[in-house]
Amino acid sequence: MKQTLRELAEKLGCHLLGDSSIAVTNVSSPQSATSDSLVFVEDTSHLDGALGSPAAALIVGDFAAKNFAAAASKPFLISPHPRLTFARAAKLLRDRDRNRAIHPSAVVSASAKLGKNVAIGPRAILGEKVTVDDETTIGPGAVIEDNAVIGNHLPHRRQRHHLRRHNHRKPRGRASGRGAGERRLRLRARCANRALRAIPQIGRLIIEDDVEIGANSTVDRGALDETRIRRGAKIDNLVHIGHNCQIGENVIIAAQTGLSGSVTIEDDVIMGGQVGIGDHARVEAGAMIGGQGGILPKKILRGKGVVFWGTPARPVREYLRELAFLARSARKGS
Repeated sequence: MKQTLRELAEKLGCHLLGDSSIAVTNVSSPQSATSDSLVFVEDTSHLDGALGSPAAALIVGDFAAKNFAAAASKPFLISPHPRLTFARAAKLLRDRDRNRAIHPSAVVSASAKLGKNVAIGPRAILGEKVTVDDETTIGPGAVIEDNAVIGNHLPHRRQRHHLRRHNHRKPRGRASGRGAGERRLRLRARCANRALRAIPQIGRLIIEDDVEIGANSTVDRGALDETRIRRGAKIDNLVHIGHNCQIGENVIIAAQTGLSGSVTIEDDVIMGGQVGIGDHARVEAGAMIGGQGGILPKKILRGKGVVFWGTPARPVREYLRELAFLARSARKGS
């Protein structure tokens, strides 16, 4: 979607230096930029490289304003947060009308409720009474099972936030599966002959706006109540989220992480790859868990801005001291 720098500056709240009539159509890195690309620079060390690229204009920090006179070959969009502004520009330049359709091979239940401008990819499946909000993208092969809600049409009085739009599900994810809760309950429902009997999971899955769920990830519906992923959460590929989990706003979960049932992840938590969390555990707001960190069942991890590592997870400095102690002990023993 072509836009002039004047239009972008107004929408992004940037101070524009240079020719406002220049039009751009895409965002890119300096290395792959073309004559109609917009790139961003966060510090002075990368400014010369961006200026030497074919890009039409640069999103730069406040530091670059004083350099404009000497570098007037390209317009500057001045922002205190260039990376964030660049991400917003990418959304503005994306053509919303492109491929906004339901693919003929998608299977959509007649009882599903779809909002405006919803895109559903090839071979995606939407079950009974699924609700999908406006501007949502469901990728190829995604499975959305019965009664799942994606977007801000939340049930009854539970909608507590003013939610932005633009939900996304990437290819081949699965939402609202029956999950480990059913398998665990089967063990408790053995008959006299030790046969297993499935206990249905009858809860719901709620996915709020601006959530992204990567390829081959799975999210289980609630056992009796609901599993909820709140606004702005970003979930990588190959992630499993068990039944009744509560994922807070703006949470980041990296690949191959697994959450057992009834786990609570509060707002702004960051989780590295291959993190494992036991059932009924809680991670309080703002904590950061390093790759392969482990949290035992029913434990509470608290510490805004604190990096945790290891299994069981503890503050990284404590973990590194323990490793150093073990290394010294091993050397003495040998």
